[in-house]
Amino acid sequence: MKRLVVKIGSNVLTREDGRLDVTRVSALVDQVAWLRQHDYEVIVVSSGAVACGRSELHVDHSLDSVEQRQLYSALGQVKLIGLYYDLFREHHLHIGQVLTMKDNFQPGEQYKNQRACMTVMLENGVVPIVNENDTVSVTELMFTDNDELSGLIAQMMKADTLVLLSNIDGVYTGHPDDPSSELLRCVAPDKDLSCYIKEERSAFGRGGMHSKYTTAKRMQEAGICVMVANGKREHILVDLIERKDVTPHTEFICR
Repeated sequence: MKRLVVKIGSNVLTREDGRLDVTRVSALVDQVAWLRQHDYEVIVVSSGAVACGRSELHVDHSLDSVEQRQLYSALGQVKLIGLYYDLFREHHLHIGQVLTMKDNFQPGEQYKNQRACMTVMLENGVVPIVNENDTVSVTELMFTDNDELSGLIAQMMKADTLVLLSNIDGVYTGHPDDPSSELLRCVAPDKDLSCYIKEERSAFGRGGMHSKYTTAKRMQEAGICVMVANGKREHILVDLIERKDVTPHTEFICR
């Protein structure tokens, strides 16, 4: 079996109003199920918990940024994992929730235990759904974003490929909305794209193309191929496997 880590960003899972896009989540689950049927082991790193929680509860008093993140992620993680459970169950697939923290990736027992847990899940046909434990991860304890987390998971689990799903087709030579910008289809390990990448965050998440580029370069050094693609495109995961040469995306080729 080939092993994939698929990171689904907040801008993929949310609508323009910031609420969870259940139709999109369902479509992506269908594709992960297709991958499982075609002998791929899949680990899903999913954003969206805060967006789920924000739509569940209206707070009529002010909360600081840490309080908001803790409250909405605690509420939203329940709703998000419940949705994944129901959708994967339709394909007769089991899921397991993995809430992790940055400390778990330091050498030692926590690292070994987390890797062992996810290994036994995969060995028994369970799809791990991974997210940061936002209820207790604050300030210096946090991952930069789920791009960083997905890269660490890919290395820990010795994945063949990391797929980073965003709301644009990949890395461009300029702003994606500029008609003169070109999509970079293939990036060699020694290619520097820093002149094309701006440090800006996405609308509903902590990441952005800069964090994807940073993660992709790190994965290239580790021998893991990275694909950056548009998670809002229909059948994107299936197309990346079956029609990679014609499907818009950016691929960072490993050494």
